[in-house]
Amino acid sequence: MAKKKTDLAIVNRSFWPQSQVIGEGLLQFAETAAETHSVCVITQTDGDLAALLEVEGRGKGVQIRACKSYTTSVSGLIKRMVEAVFFMLWTFLSLVRAKPANVYVSTNPPVVVPFIVAVYCRLFGARYVYHLQDIHPEAVNIVVPLNGLVFKLLKAIDNYTLRHAAVIITLSDDMKAHIQQRSDTKSPILLLDNPSFDIVPVPIDQRTKDVVFCGNAGRLQRIPLLMTAIRDYLQQGGKLNFTFAGGGVHAPDVKALADAYDQVGYLGIIPAADAAELVNQHRWALLPIDDEVTKYAFPSKSSGYALSGSGVLAVCGEDTSVARWVEQHNVGVVCVADHEALVRCFFSLEQNTDGKFLISDEMRHRLQIPYFAQRLSDIALSQKAVP
Repeated sequence: MAKKKTDLAIVNRSFWPQSQVIGEGLLQFAETAAETHSVCVITQTDGDLAALLEVEGRGKGVQIRACKSYTTSVSGLIKRMVEAVFFMLWTFLSLVRAKPANVYVSTNPPVVVPFIVAVYCRLFGARYVYHLQDIHPEAVNIVVPLNGLVFKLLKAIDNYTLRHAAVIITLSDDMKAHIQQRSDTKSPILLLDNPSFDIVPVPIDQRTKDVVFCGNAGRLQRIPLLMTAIRDYLQQGGKLNFTFAGGGVHAPDVKALADAYDQVGYLGIIPAADAAELVNQHRWALLPIDDEVTKYAFPSKSSGYALSGSGVLAVCGEDTSVARWVEQHNVGVVCVADHEALVRCFFSLEQNTDGKFLISDEMRHRLQIPYFAQRLSDIALSQKAVP
């Protein structure tokens, strides 16, 4: 067995600065680990990441192994799949060169890159931590139904990765239960919230705007239902104003509604820090999600919403991980994904002008980026699961 040259490799296609929240979290993770260990980051980038880190005074002691990025989140599925395979090969070559004793890998990109990490670790006697921020192929199968044989093959590949991981990290109890049921893994599964920028909440009585949505207006966010419900609500004389920020396949539908009604605004894609401040100006924040996907994912915008102190309006089934999260932490209200129910809910928000949804100090601490980074460092470099 070859002697290990590196203590830890962090594998993730998105990194700082393009990935503003998770990327920052992974950079802080790398910086924290590099204080006492040798660390390399395997990623993709548009430019010279090592040079940028040096200019910004970041990433001290972190070795960068980055290949060029060719696609974005709006690129076609086939192009993204081809690039995922390319990044998989780059990852394996980089791992062989770096010879890490420990590897952290997440579901970006899913299935194939975690699998190649598992193969490297089995061949070279290394240990890996597998962070499932989404469960694939189930999550993508909801959006783009896969061929039955391909779906089974991808699940079998991912089950192999799950069964051989030293530690698995995921986001919710529902995701944990699905991982255990699907893979029959005996690996410890830990829960870790996705982080957000720290926000000093503006008092509710000082907020000048009503309802905001920040994030991807994609196929899983119930955007068509939101658009028709908001239109009907406004046509019935509703007084709330609505602000949308972000991209996605349904962004044109959001823009069309904004063009038609003065009470609806669409800002397009804005930086994550600006999005956090935008939420802080509103009394309510929309959190719509497809019920089925909550078994395989958890909306990342939830952390920023909770830190802001805005009331979360979750649009989903009552027996979902998102609904339970809202109710357990008393961060807002849940409305079933039904047109008439949603219109009634909007009218009820007009009357709820003094609701306060301030989270506990403990929850605020664990939703912040430094906690996320330190927790990953503790887990990835420990030889046993950290409780």
